[in-house]
Amino acid sequence: MYDDPPPIGPRVRCIPPGEDRERLQCPDCGYIAYQNPLIVVGSVAVWEDRILLCRRAIPPRKGYWTLPAGFMEEHETTRQGAAREAWEEARARIDVGGLLAIYDIPRISQVQLIFRAHLVTPEIAAGPESEEVGLFRWDEIPWRDIAFPTVHWSLREHHARLGQDICIPAVNPPPEVAARWETML
Repeated sequence: MYDDPPPIGPRVRCIPPGEDRERLQCPDCGYIAYQNPLIVVGSVAVWEDRILLCRRAIPPRKGYWTLPAGFMEEHETTRQGAAREAWEEARARIDVGGLLAIYDIPRISQVQLIFRAHLVTPEIAAGPESEEVGLFRWDEIPWRDIAFPTVHWSLREHHARLGQDICIPAVNPPPEVAARWETML
């Protein structure tokens, strides 16, 4: 009986004037909807010689272990985001230190910033996004059940830099090194 209202807003994929790639644009007003990479913040948080890991209760990679990390929220600093994620996922209070690594993950449009951190107290508990949490010594880490390559990379960078107070942040390992690490699982 009633006609549907005409679609409004960005709905046409095109290369707008002055741009070099396709964008979603509104043909009525010219508004361009930019889609930019998401920033993930997290930490390798330690208590003495043990590292905090969280078993994921949500997809992707539900049931696998990860570092406390997640998407940055508006109006927070990267360090605040890393501390918030540690609280949300592991009910961990952490003192966020220096930047350990910056990982570019273009296939999923992410930039990951991983910090060094120390737990203020060893009391931890699973948050709503974790099935369980634990503190692991290096030789106890469940390597075969790690959720993502960047978790492997971060853990190895942390281990390689033990005892160093200041470090230049790591970046993605060369593809041949990343592949070798993944075959070691």
